[in-house]
Amino acid sequence: MKYALPFLAAIALLSAAPARAIVGGGAPQADGVARSIVTIVGSRGNFCTGSLIAPKIVLTAAHCVQPGAEYRIVDNSSGQPVLQTIRRVAIHPAFRMDAFSAHRATADVALLQLEQPAKGKSPSVLGMPNIPIAVGGRFTIAGIGVAVRGDGKSGGTIRVASLVATGRPGTLQIRLVDPVGQGTRDGLGACTGDSGAPVFEDKQGGPAIVGVVSWSTGPNGSAGCGGMTGVTPLTLYRDWLLQIARQWGGAL
Repeated sequence: MKYALPFLAAIALLSAAPARAIVGGGAPQADGVARSIVTIVGSRGNFCTGSLIAPKIVLTAAHCVQPGAEYRIVDNSSGQPVLQTIRRVAIHPAFRMDAFSAHRATADVALLQLEQPAKGKSPSVLGMPNIPIAVGGRFTIAGIGVAVRGDGKSGGTIRVASLVATGRPGTLQIRLVDPVGQGTRDGLGACTGDSGAPVFEDKQGGPAIVGVVSWSTGPNGSAGCGGMTGVTPLTLYRDWLLQIARQWGGAL
């Protein structure tokens, strides 16, 4: 198969013993919101996080599934990683890579349709953040990214972290930080592999996905992780997501 080796290389990076954190000490988790988390690997050797929102539909970030490569879901339900086929990908038409690369707001959302329902997973509810989004508002991220920057083998375990909104949160972008360090020193946050991870907010009926992780920085805006986590909220994009899901025959 043309892309077997790059896919296998990505899986190999994620098959090491579990590490401690999302970065900064986030707790490994298998239940609750973690039951919707899936691993996406690409033929270029990259990996991202996605979340199941219907039995055969996965939400992720647009920059994770760009044209020119092939993508698979990693199925670990049997205890051994198996690649699951993605039937098609829908990237929001307003996504702009130049804006994403500059950490500016853009439609960094995409949907994947699976050939078969994801095994051992339960879809999460799709929602929107409470408006207005307040500074200090609490959100939960869940992803399979690395615990140590630059060490792919420290990824692959689902980890969860509670973060708070900072700056001027709105319907275009939310910036999250560790409530302890407030982004000024190493703390909890998304890192490589957490792109596309769901961002949850507690609702009356339970946690709902209200955004997608787009980027991260180190402390005080430096390169890296553990400082700030950039989120694309679903406020402006939920209707598009629902429309695509309906076209694919998935009821959300």
